Amino acid sequence: MEQIMTYVKPELIVVTIVLYFIGMWLKQSQTVNDKYIPLLLGGIGIVISAVYVFATCQCSNAQEIALAVFIAVTQGVLVAGLSTYVNQMAKQLKKERMIRKNT
Repeated sequence: MEQIMTYVKPELIVVTIVLYFIGMWLKQSQTVNDKYIPLLLGGIGIVISAVYVFATCQCSNAQEIALAVFIAVTQGVLVAGLSTYVNQMAKQLKKERMIRKNT
């Protein structure tokens, strides 16, 4: 996880937390099949990252725009991956505690 964190812009770490809570809400609402939640979180992460990247860059030519799109997509995928990772870690720790409690 630490290695992934080196690639995520520090300003976008908070998006990981936001995506985690969105994922929890989607799971509890049962409006979306569980297998689609990571895909939705990826899309939302890309959109939020794109808003940040385009708000902070001065894109004056096609190359800079292409770079901004690339950064937005990669950052969005990374923060969505981190939120899913955090969710899975919480589940595994909870499962481990239950196993210890029962033995």
